[in-house]
Amino acid sequence: MECSWKAVLLLVLASVAVQFTAIRTFIANKPFHICRVAKRTGCGSAPAPAPRPKPNHILILATTRSGSSFAGQLLNQHSRVFYLFEPLYHVQTTLITNNNSLNRVRHPPDRRALLGSYRDLLRSLFDCDLHFLENYIRPAPERHETHRLFRRGASKALCSPPVCPAPAPRRPEPLEEGECARRCGALNLTLASRVCRQMSHIAIKTVRIPGISDLRTLVQDPRLNVKVLQLVRDPRGILASRIDTFPDSFRPWKVWRSSGRRPYNLDVSHLTTTCEDFLSSAGTGLSRPGWLKGKYMLVRYEDLAREPGRKTREIYSFMGMEVDGNVRRWILNNTRGPGGSGHHKYATVRDSAATAESWRFRLSYDMVALVQSLCNATMARLGYRMNLPKERRPMSIQFTFHHPGSHTPQPNHTLYPETLFPNLSNLHWKESLRHWNLWYGLYTPGRKLKL
Repeated sequence: MECSWKAVLLLVLASVAVQFTAIRTFIANKPFHICRVAKRTGCGSAPAPAPRPKPNHILILATTRSGSSFAGQLLNQHSRVFYLFEPLYHVQTTLITNNNSLNRVRHPPDRRALLGSYRDLLRSLFDCDLHFLENYIRPAPERHETHRLFRRGASKALCSPPVCPAPAPRRPEPLEEGECARRCGALNLTLASRVCRQMSHIAIKTVRIPGISDLRTLVQDPRLNVKVLQLVRDPRGILASRIDTFPDSFRPWKVWRSSGRRPYNLDVSHLTTTCEDFLSSAGTGLSRPGWLKGKYMLVRYEDLAREPGRKTREIYSFMGMEVDGNVRRWILNNTRGPGGSGHHKYATVRDSAATAESWRFRLSYDMVALVQSLCNATMARLGYRMNLPKERRPMSIQFTFHHPGSHTPQPNHTLYPETLFPNLSNLHWKESLRHWNLWYGLYTPGRKLKL
């Protein structure tokens, strides 16, 4: 009996010894060390791997022919920006198969469904999950590769190694858009997602979301760091550009411009919708609600076109970024070209200042007067002067009121009419505005501007 008890004790001790040896060997072979006495040795204070900083998520909110392609390229050219041009196009073409049914989007049920799909895709893209696009690209990608991403060539990151396997050109400029489509082959969405995650800024341009209020859930998402850059343009310039860019849709307007007679079937809904969206969205953004604090900037295309270097620095400062050499070179090379809208409807090489004001020569005064009557409240709120017949052609006359400093009301600034639009302090302008009844009671000396 005594012998049996000793045998059991020896077995227990042997088992403990084996386990101790195994644990010691395990600790010695680990690639990291375990601190036995953390406070005494200080080894517990070894730095942990730094978490990846949350990237900036930048959304350019615009409407068609408002200069958004130009603004998008100011971000796309930055070496640390992953830029996507109109990815929501695929959602629209998938969910709305008939272009004539676009008007249905104005109805609440259809609008909510479409905007919900837009937000879901934006959230995934800001998280660098480009595979989510496969739900909408037609024909569907095979093995996560596609030739059908809309305007891939407008993204520098998607036309450069490693996403684009083509050899980099000897010249410093990136591939032209058409050249990118020819040389880069199918887009590998898995590889593009990987490159996206390596960037510190993700920028997306869209003309398919009506206003800033439709983005509230996205802006408030704690997983994201969304900043919205809303680009607006003089409605007269938007109309002139749309007439030339979309001749089939704007045929009655072209007839009016060439004949001088207004057609009976003239459709103005596209114009009134744009102005209503501008008015509502800018009103929300400039009222500085808590959910938009520090996350919204309003930029007029005319200011950007007239002073591209200065406005770009302001935009980059708002985004928490520095303008790099690539951006400066692009501005120098792309704002001194010939005037007009270019041969391609998305062209960005232009005399930017002349392009912004070219509506003066492309619209008759009757057309200008109609736009002003339909959009007068929007134009007044955004700081656009009304056009008198004798003032239309002289290019020395500007049709924007100048904002101080950054030209853009910034968060936490108190807005007064005298400081937002200094020209109003001139008696001539005050009398002109009163005479034409363009200020709609918004201007009262010493009172805050109700935006």
